[in-house]
Amino acid sequence: MAIMKLKRSSLVSQGSVFRMIQTADEAWKRRDFQQCFESLERASRLDPANPGLLFMLGQRYGLRYDYAAAERCFDKAVRLAAKKSEALATAGQLSADFASHQVAEHYFQQALDQKDPTPETFARMAELYERLHRLEDAAKLVEQALQLDANCALARLTQARLSRQAAHLEEAEKTLRPVLGSAQREMRIRGYYELGTILDRQGRCDEAMASFLEAKAMLLPDAQLLPAQVQANRIAGKKTLADFTVETMHRWFDFGSQLQPLRRLAFLGGHPRSGTTLLEQVLDSHPDIVSAEETQVFVDDALNPLKRNLPGGAPIAYLEAAQTDALQQARTRYFHAMELCLNKPIGDRLLIDKNPSVTLFLAAFIRIFPEIKILIALRDPRDVVLSCFMQCYVPVTSSCAPYLSLEATTEGYAHTAEEWKILSSMIKNPWLEVRYEDVVADLESVSRRVLDFLGVSWDSSVLRFDEHARGKRLRSPTYADATQPVYKRALGRWRNYQKYLEPVLHRLEPFVKALGYE
Repeated sequence: MAIMKLKRSSLVSQGSVFRMIQTADEAWKRRDFQQCFESLERASRLDPANPGLLFMLGQRYGLRYDYAAAERCFDKAVRLAAKKSEALATAGQLSADFASHQVAEHYFQQALDQKDPTPETFARMAELYERLHRLEDAAKLVEQALQLDANCALARLTQARLSRQAAHLEEAEKTLRPVLGSAQREMRIRGYYELGTILDRQGRCDEAMASFLEAKAMLLPDAQLLPAQVQANRIAGKKTLADFTVETMHRWFDFGSQLQPLRRLAFLGGHPRSGTTLLEQVLDSHPDIVSAEETQVFVDDALNPLKRNLPGGAPIAYLEAAQTDALQQARTRYFHAMELCLNKPIGDRLLIDKNPSVTLFLAAFIRIFPEIKILIALRDPRDVVLSCFMQCYVPVTSSCAPYLSLEATTEGYAHTAEEWKILSSMIKNPWLEVRYEDVVADLESVSRRVLDFLGVSWDSSVLRFDEHARGKRLRSPTYADATQPVYKRALGRWRNYQKYLEPVLHRLEPFVKALGYE
């Protein structure tokens, strides 16, 4: 949902608000949050009757975990808006986007209490409830949306997901088909991804692949510039990794005695779709563990401020140059921001930072947190590539651009696997690789081994991780699967699509052999 259009008073000097917004956007891209907020606050003071500015400011506060400030901005925007129901729905969607589901529910409910709620508002609240695993509530809201508009694409898409989760696959497909002709391009794309998932569950693999390819084709125009950016990032990553040595990594590990207090911290990484979400949910169900799922906290609050204070040169240069005080401040900022993000205290519990996308930041993690332990999720590379290809990523960004073709997905996997192999041979930190297939085959045995590695006592609650996960809003695209007991249907799924994978199997073969998946 787009933020409501900015409305400028005639008393505001021409162009001044626009320039402040530009400054704020540029600062946000640099991750200079203080300047971003200062610019938007000035713009809002200059044009105080502009609800669009307040929504923008509230969104940015929410993305930085200041939910109270976000609510203040949203409340003021709603008071100023001409259409209350529209403004409340906007506040609800923005809150859902930055994962404050309680705030989102609050605004959506107010929007539905207005005299003119739209079908889309019912559908968006249903989608929120589906993500929160409140499936009966979601189903009721979908019905209300469809009573108002039988062709509401979002309502039909959500209803199809609910039917799929209930294993009513034929009903799910029938419900979804009209979405594929929606006037809304994003709904069509999401619809084809969902149809592919439904068809895959039915064993109709050729039809499923055709549906996924249709979704990719619609996304390609949005990604024209991204392959070059992805390639540039990979080249930079390889160059950065080449700067590190065994001596450097060992020295940084040994420096840990000078950084106090020691923190209970573990990093959970690996290539996306390697079983990181399943392992995280198992561990997060332990009372002595708290996990953070795919946040930008480390990069935004520990690494980037350190980099800004020590500008210039390759990453190893500013990491090496960082003095003890600067590293201590980075550690403090990280845990403070993480508690804001989680909206709860961490205390003495072990924090697990799960983020497959920042595996290559491990060297920086070790510099700032030498005491960190490392978990790496592994899975049959062929299943990883297929699963990444099948996931819905809308809108497309540089992080998911490699998943628009099997060839690009394969190259992304190879890049991550090769860099982890190099880095693992250099680090002194304790690390443990955990196979998805082993977790599925014997959850208790693997859980005991992982907890022992982390220095955490056994607790049988980890075997009921699915119950724990149903009380959370998960960011992962496989959020629904994480609320189910361990299942085996995804093991060896690549064989159903072998003919489509044939052009890339030779590239994956070295990793298949190295990991023992022959």
